[in-house]
Amino acid sequence: MLNVDVIGNKKRKRCGRVFRFKNFGEPGYPVMFSGPFRENVNALLEYANLESDLSMPMWSFQLEVHHHPPLHILLFVIEEPIEAVLNRHCKHCQYVGWGNHLICNKKYHFVLPSKVALGSCRNCEGCCDAIASINNGKSKLIELQGHMMHGVFHSNGFGHLLCVNGLEMGSNLAGNQIMDFWNRLCKGLQARKVSLNDISRKRGMELRLVNGIAYNESWFSGWGYKFGRGSFGVTESMYHKAMQAIRSMPLYLIIHHITNSNHGIALIFSRYQTLSNHSLITLGDLFCYMLDLKSRLPRDTCIASYSTNALAETNCRWSPKRIEMATRVIVEALRKTEFRWVSRQQVRDAARAYIGDTGLLDFVLKSLGNHVVGNYLVRRSLNPVTKVLEYCLEDISNVYPCNEGLVMNNKVKDKHKITRVQLMKDMLYLYKYFLTDPKPIMGSQFLSAIPLAARIILDTKYFIKDYFGDFSSQVDLASQHKLNLYCTILVRNDVSHDQYLNKAFMPPYECIALKTNATIHELKLEVERSFREIYWGLRSFVVESIGNLSINDATEMVFGLTKVGEKIVLEGRHTEMRVNMIEQMCEGDPNGGMVECPCGTIEDDGERMVSCDICEIWQHTRCVRIPNDEEIPHIFLCKKCEQEI
Repeated sequence: MLNVDVIGNKKRKRCGRVFRFKNFGEPGYPVMFSGPFRENVNALLEYANLESDLSMPMWSFQLEVHHHPPLHILLFVIEEPIEAVLNRHCKHCQYVGWGNHLICNKKYHFVLPSKVALGSCRNCEGCCDAIASINNGKSKLIELQGHMMHGVFHSNGFGHLLCVNGLEMGSNLAGNQIMDFWNRLCKGLQARKVSLNDISRKRGMELRLVNGIAYNESWFSGWGYKFGRGSFGVTESMYHKAMQAIRSMPLYLIIHHITNSNHGIALIFSRYQTLSNHSLITLGDLFCYMLDLKSRLPRDTCIASYSTNALAETNCRWSPKRIEMATRVIVEALRKTEFRWVSRQQVRDAARAYIGDTGLLDFVLKSLGNHVVGNYLVRRSLNPVTKVLEYCLEDISNVYPCNEGLVMNNKVKDKHKITRVQLMKDMLYLYKYFLTDPKPIMGSQFLSAIPLAARIILDTKYFIKDYFGDFSSQVDLASQHKLNLYCTILVRNDVSHDQYLNKAFMPPYECIALKTNATIHELKLEVERSFREIYWGLRSFVVESIGNLSINDATEMVFGLTKVGEKIVLEGRHTEMRVNMIEQMCEGDPNGGMVECPCGTIEDDGERMVSCDICEIWQHTRCVRIPNDEEIPHIFLCKKCEQEI
């Protein structure tokens, strides 16, 4: 998405190293991550360029995607303190079910910016000045939409992947490249859990539905993301059963029910069964094959078939036979390069050993660019550095599974031809007919269940990956002759001394590194420091006791009472605790109102809702039959209040 020549642009005065994009975040590149999340972030930022004159601390990295042709992108890391936000509560945590997490002191935004955000960088002295000028002196990069990638972490290691925009959205990076990069960052920084909201679409199709039918999982599951939370009361069991119900629909039963009403469906089934070298039995088999075939088909916009007869008819002074011979020689010369890019002159010199007519060679080389010859696609490109034309072969024989590959004279049976455009049209037709528009198949109860199952899949948007795993897999030995313990806290409520913070509000265990001769007193101080540093509501937290250790004296040695790697719960109090402060300390907004929807939802899941004007209980507009394209009425009464009145 960003084709910024950071090194060549003299107006961009930047310092520091240029890092390889494909390795960034791996262990030791640029730093060996060995501590807890917040320490790993600080260690990473030591290698970044600090941007100046901004209201929020911001750093940047220069990343080289590839050297030939040169392509550099920028990674920005913005530290957002809790004081800088208008609403302390995180809506992303609330939607995914983490509303009981304590609010953190900081957030870290990792952004691969869009072209729009950095468009003015080419005409300014520095990137930070450009961003500041866009937003009247205050960095609002994190509020802009359409970035190549935008992820945010809370300082306790929980995070949210907010957006990924690949080639389809104009990026120079594919979606899987961006996800690989994000996955390396999360692993390297030792993030705990990361959520995402899968709302990706392509040509009017919801990809979580298409991929679910084809592969029985979301596209993001390739990086370990699993069911997190369903909207409208959808559970994980409902989600998996819905996918299996659609995937297992037999094609022969579908054809039996619709043969008389829609011949186009039977034609599509027949077309891809002919292309496939194995039987397509279910709807899942068909969608899976179509997606796999699409990934192997070349793009129609850059490919044409090469015909020697057509060239000979354009007032050409060479016969078709001579043109075909020169073509064979050039393709064979390219094949010997083992599918590497070579210059036009190298190809010409290799072919001259067999073809003495240089005019013929020049004519064929000029005509061959981005054409299919035999089982190969001849690619031609201008090297942006050397400004020299280069050629490369690409084997596309696997595009035709029936071994009816393209031959020299381009004679291919029509029924075995398929273009990417045609494939996408067929897929969109199946998508609308079966999944989103139940009207044509209402006569069959067998088929009318498909749109219902599709709705359940579409109502599952939130996916989560657990990066932290179990403590047993963590290293118990810290650096500099220190040992690790895993500690969490229970906060005693001063307003009512016999009440404790519910276990659900207990912060996750933090890795505490102590010297081998550390005392209980030093353990308490280190725990207080760590949790105050992470959580906004614990800035005045004081440890008073250790719940699962028998202690007689604060000077006792910690590792004489417990083992390395043990889990310890420390109890204490908040010296500034007030009534209802516990609720204000959590990510879930206590002022958001009570949710009690007929679908069973009892928490805000990010879907559109309406509040009853009498009981003030929130419900989904869809569940109370208010269409999405209609405005919410000025006065609304829930069914219960309406009956009572």
